[in-house]
Amino acid sequence: MEKAVKKYWPFFVIPTFGAFIIGFIIPFLEGVYLSFCQFVTVKDAQWVGLKNYIYIFTQEKYEIGFSGPGSFPTSFFFTLKFTIVSVILINVGGFLLALALTKGLKGTNIFRTIFFMPNLIGGVVLGYIWKTLINCVLQIAGKPLLALNSTAGFWGLVILMCWQQMGYMMIIYIAGLQSVPDSVLEAAKIDGASSMRTLFKVKLPMVMPSITICLFLTLSNSFKLFDQNMALTNGESYILQKPTEMLALNIYKTFAKNQPLWNGRGQAKAVIFCLIVIAVSLIQLKATRSKEVQQ
Repeated sequence: MEKAVKKYWPFFVIPTFGAFIIGFIIPFLEGVYLSFCQFVTVKDAQWVGLKNYIYIFTQEKYEIGFSGPGSFPTSFFFTLKFTIVSVILINVGGFLLALALTKGLKGTNIFRTIFFMPNLIGGVVLGYIWKTLINCVLQIAGKPLLALNSTAGFWGLVILMCWQQMGYMMIIYIAGLQSVPDSVLEAAKIDGASSMRTLFKVKLPMVMPSITICLFLTLSNSFKLFDQNMALTNGESYILQKPTEMLALNIYKTFAKNQPLWNGRGQAKAVIFCLIVIAVSLIQLKATRSKEVQQ
């Protein structure tokens, strides 16, 4: 069997590798090139150098309006703040739910199903559902709260994201907790370790593979959030600085203008966005994998 694998591995690797090059590598390199151009289509691209990147960080903030994108740096810092808060809340909440639902309580499977169900609903549907709920309950002078208050928009997005993803992370944490050997837990109990000490010194180190997966998923999903942001607030508020507009929505609105100048700027934003997500994900994976314990 090993000889056959060594002999015929190119027949399995080459098609997949070729599809990866055609579907990812070539479009990515083409996108990097287009970020230095003005274009409507790929064939009419005109080289402009670093003008698109300079515009994003220097001039864009002076051309903000409700019909177009907001400032890219403002969207970045809003996305960063949202990511930090949502990642912490989703993972802490998901882990606590997993702990509670691995205690052998009655109705555990029912609760697992209930907590997981929001993850099955599409992001746009969730956004409009929560928009209706929040605006109907909370209003200022008879006007919807989300349209006026950027803080309400921020926490609305956080609540929506937690409600949708906490159950999914809970399932991954449950799998990690159930993989901890009973013999290790019994040994800790015999040695006199308290419940909190067992949690932090035994369970958490042995659940690090699950933590790695959950952090990666929540980080990438939070940075790339688009449909919920568009449905809930559309990035707008009373102030014209687009304080609830995240990076993905900002890039979408830049391309929505469908003009040579704006397409180039949108592509430059997309390249920066891609590099940010890759860098953050790689740093997180390296940091958490180094703490994983071999069972």
